Amino acid sequence: MDGWTVNFKTGIIGNWPVTPSGEPEEPVFLERKTGSESEIGLEQNMLWAFGVPSLSRYPLDGALGKVVLGQSGFGKDIFVPKSMLEDAKNIISADYSDIENINEEE
Repeated sequence: MDGWTVNFKTGIIGNWPVTPSGEPEEPVFLERKTGSESEIGLEQNMLWAFGVPSLSRYPLDGALGKVVLGQSGFGKDIFVPKSMLEDAKNIISADYSDIENINEEE
């Protein structure tokens, strides 16, 4: 977990899974999301709503762009626990037609 500054012990991560030894599970790259902070936040909140915690960080010099321009020109990298990567990919790839099909079956 080198390079990560999040303190897992304080509960900031909430339901981030831990290994059998009690260490936080390794975060793995899900995607680089570009757009406004609200769009990126919306996707992360959707992941959390389905029980998949996520972390994000600015790649390259994106943090500087965020400070100077209010938005990073490089987007944000989103990471999820290794064991939840497939679930996260399914969640972000779903579209409204998937939801409509579920509602019609009920």
